[in-house]
Amino acid sequence: MTTTTTTEPAISCTGLSAGYGKTPVVRGLDLHVQPGEVVVLLGPNGAGKTTTVLTLAGELPVIEGSIALHGDATGAPLHRRAQRGLSLLTEERSVLMKMTVVDNLRLGKGDVDRALAVFPELEPHLGRKAGLLSGGQQQMLALARALARRPRILLADELSLGLAPLAVERLFKAVRAAADTGLAVLLVEQHVSSVLEIADRGYLLVHGKVVLSGTTAELRSQWHEVESAYLAVPAAAV
Repeated sequence: MTTTTTTEPAISCTGLSAGYGKTPVVRGLDLHVQPGEVVVLLGPNGAGKTTTVLTLAGELPVIEGSIALHGDATGAPLHRRAQRGLSLLTEERSVLMKMTVVDNLRLGKGDVDRALAVFPELEPHLGRKAGLLSGGQQQMLALARALARRPRILLADELSLGLAPLAVERLFKAVRAAADTGLAVLLVEQHVSSVLEIADRGYLLVHGKVVLSGTTAELRSQWHEVESAYLAVPAAAV
């Protein structure tokens, strides 16, 4: 697991306030992700994690502050940011259930062979409809399609939601491998212990503000503070 020291972050925000309408959910957020890093955004439900990701992606407007891609300030919508190498995976499984696996991959306009190199487990299912896959396979398909486009930035919201531990491990392994080739990754995750195994750094959000940040080693050394943020979650689940 390596962290690059490139001068310009792949994606960053400064003093970011964002939300719905004029009501901020996130306030004064400073965050950055370098090429080659996996950065995790932690926090209890309602902390503002999804709002942050959607705003960075261009799906929600900025109320205050700024966002930069590759060092350039941007207010562009998602499709424009996608043209600059940003890929977004939302917490809803972004596969077309009535289409086959191979058609889902082709729809992503990426290299099907590259997608299968990431997840060779999908090859026997190329002719099956995505809706007939397991939840873990559907997420592999969504991630494979995103990575096949060779993005420079990946924003993923609850990639592991509702999945078995083995599927979560497989997805995280693929994310780490992609980052090691230079991809900048920001993950929103509830599987804290598991994601810290593959992440480089993290931010802990509570009520829309960063209350803790640092390397994974630093976050582990302050594990009590991380656990305390998840008041409604049993310690074993965190």
